[in-house]
Amino acid sequence: MNQALLDKIESEQFRKDKPDFAVGDTVRVHTRVVEGDKERIQVFTGVVIARRGRGLNETFTVRRISYGEGVERVFPLHSPRIEKIEVERRGKVRRAKLTYLRKRVGRTALLVPEKESPAQQAQKSGAKSKAAPKGEEQAGGNPPASS
Repeated sequence: MNQALLDKIESEQFRKDKPDFAVGDTVRVHTRVVEGDKERIQVFTGVVIARRGRGLNETFTVRRISYGEGVERVFPLHSPRIEKIEVERRGKVRRAKLTYLRKRVGRTALLVPEKESPAQQAQKSGAKSKAAPKGEEQAGGNPPASS
């Protein structure tokens, strides 16, 4: 087949809302699950330990500890069954594959969170300062005394 034709067919299958996440990030993957004639959304939360492939074949592996057992799931990035991918927190790692986490147990399996840039900190503090006066008005203490 002609490569241009294959590229055209593949481009229609790509996700339009490609999420921005990296290895080491803690993500929530919302997957559409079909059971009989019913359909529901199942959420899988964990750390991204690997990404592989390019284009339509790109996949990522998410690991979490469930009832004391390590559980890993491999998701195709462009799958129509994935409803959305949310990044809970960014992780600071220096490896492309975090397979060493499989040997770690408990708190040693946790990753260091990525530090926020000054711009992100200013944005958060701006949001807090706007919310603070509103909270002070609601928790205003004593009501005004009438004479």
